[in-house]
Amino acid sequence: MKLRPYLRFAQFYETDAMGIIYHANYIHWMEEARIDMMDQLGWPYQRVHDAGLDFGVTEVHCHHRGMVRFGDTVAIQVTITRLTPAKMEVGYRITDAKTGELRAEGSTGHFFFDMAEQKPVALKRVMPELYQLFAQYKEG
Repeated sequence: MKLRPYLRFAQFYETDAMGIIYHANYIHWMEEARIDMMDQLGWPYQRVHDAGLDFGVTEVHCHHRGMVRFGDTVAIQVTITRLTPAKMEVGYRITDAKTGELRAEGSTGHFFFDMAEQKPVALKRVMPELYQLFAQYKEG
């Protein structure tokens, strides 16, 4: 199964004084796309959360390549670029949905966190089915 891109319509309230999407909103869009990826994999994020786990963010990168304006629709392709038993890196490619032109590229780093124990855990040990699912979709 190939993951489809997450489509996001740029809202007016997301623009800045120059009439383009405010840079921090790309981070929100990446999170929305990551949640959509989980849905597409058949393992909704809520299922992880209900099991007492979370994905702590360790880093966020976003390289803006072109402007997105109110009314534009972007396609966000999500890939798992690195996976270890305890950490994951997710990549994002944000393109104009009509033209395919690159608008931004980014990544987020995550560690797997047991909310009850308040400590990092190895996903491979505590939720091996999800770890294997992520491994199937890891890029490269």
